[in-house]
Amino acid sequence: MAGVNIEVRENGSLRFVGPITITDKDGKNYTVPEGKIVSFCRCGHSTNKPFCTGEHRAEGFEADSSAY
Repeated sequence: MAGVNIEVRENGSLRFVGPITITDKDGKNYTVPEGKIVSFCRCGHSTNKPFCTGEHRAEGFEADSSAY
């Protein structure tokens, strides 16, 4: 996974560009192919966790998006 970049979106999700592998609590893998974008929920309101469904907009989610 060399070169993986995680984009912290302004008041929104965490965006990844594949290839990456996501492993769930049971050890089951989900592979995101090269070039495909996937966003993870950061607000806690997604109806399809861990993926972002855009609910942060309706909920007025705000969070610092700066890298320290």
